[in-house]
Amino acid sequence: MEEGGLGVSPIDPEIGGQWARVRGRLREEVGEVQYRTWLRQMTLAAVSDDEVTIVLPTRFLRDWVRAHYGDRIRALWNAENARIRRVELRIGQPQAGLAEALAPPPSAEPSAPYTTAETVRNDLRSDARSDLSGPLDPRFTFGTFVVGKPNEFAYACARRVAESGPTPGFNPLFLYGGVGLGKTHLMHAIAWAIRERTPQRAVAYMSAEKFMYRFIAAIRSQSSVEFKETLRAVDVLMVDDLQFLIGKDSTQEEFFHTFNALVDAGKQIVVSADKSPSDLSGIEERLRTRLGCGMVADIHATTYELRIGILQAKAALQGVAVPQKVMEFMAHKITTNVRDLEGALNRVVAHAQLVGRPITLESTQEVLRDLLRAHERRVTIEEIQKRVAEHYNIRLTDMFSARRARAVARPRQIAMYLAKQLTARSLPEIGRKFGNRDHTTVMHACARIAELMQKDPSLAEDVELLRRMLES
Repeated sequence: MEEGGLGVSPIDPEIGGQWARVRGRLREEVGEVQYRTWLRQMTLAAVSDDEVTIVLPTRFLRDWVRAHYGDRIRALWNAENARIRRVELRIGQPQAGLAEALAPPPSAEPSAPYTTAETVRNDLRSDARSDLSGPLDPRFTFGTFVVGKPNEFAYACARRVAESGPTPGFNPLFLYGGVGLGKTHLMHAIAWAIRERTPQRAVAYMSAEKFMYRFIAAIRSQSSVEFKETLRAVDVLMVDDLQFLIGKDSTQEEFFHTFNALVDAGKQIVVSADKSPSDLSGIEERLRTRLGCGMVADIHATTYELRIGILQAKAALQGVAVPQKVMEFMAHKITTNVRDLEGALNRVVAHAQLVGRPITLESTQEVLRDLLRAHERRVTIEEIQKRVAEHYNIRLTDMFSARRARAVARPRQIAMYLAKQLTARSLPEIGRKFGNRDHTTVMHACARIAELMQKDPSLAEDVELLRRMLES
């Protein structure tokens, strides 16, 4: 560890002014919160020839500043003093005389020991947000959120919180659901709506992981009191993916106290996780109880209708014409979450634009081949044949035979149609499974069943029933 005596050059008042301006520029660029967290404890230790030596009290702070701000500090120094080419960051305590002589004047560095509530609010309201709040995605607003039965309650709760003004609507609002179902979208939408309706309110959005990281950094840099003051100065605190605090006892303790302080002060809290509060094993009982005392809203897995609506909305937002049959195909095939569905649409659209060809069902299948394989349901062609044969009371061997009687041919066509809908097998592969039939036979069967389903409600009901039985 580099520490102890540092070769100190004679004190030069001009150097003190340069150092004050360097610190002032850093404060302006990174914001008050980030400056006080990472850079406030820097002290100029020596200036000799073309090198400046700056010390920090801990290895952690030294390494962080070197990695994230080292180049910028050198550039600012060089702008102030063209002779300076190198900035050396070390661990240690400078000589008291030099530290006092080179301390920046009060106008360059305020002497307030902690960040005030008004400072935090001003920083959060500014265009250059402080690092207290994570970036908000401009795409994630209430206007772009597609509402359906699985998410309508969570959406309504989010709107109530966003529109309730300074008086909390539900406190806390706890959103939970699986990956990629829209929790983060709703949280960003709440933040955007509050900033638009009541810009004077300070909104801080962060992931639970970032909360934990900031807490640990505050302890290591001996600024934990400032960390607490900063968090308690916000009007709305939003913490995403709370499940990441499972097993992190000290961080849970800090979040619990922050939670209580904000609720007691009438401030709004919004939290999301992958499970309900009662199912978050590894979270302290008292914290689970507090999280569940407000409004708990879950987001269910998407339905086929909701997936179609999402695809239509995303395509309209991009200004791209996507055939209805392509959207229906993707909605049937990609059922895990909205994120995967949107990613699939982006791939299809990008491919069509890059190669200069229209979007077709065939090109979609080709572009999404790997994705469809990953999302392929555990449904085999053999299982489809067996289930259809049982439903129509025919022999399984009739699926492969050459018999053309309608009582056999129609169920066989339905089985081909379902094989095309429920598996990622190609037309030739499906044909081989049905007695080595040509792929054109499979195409005709799929088209024929699709046509009959439009005309015959009874047949359509049969096919839908078989689909549900196979998907369950």
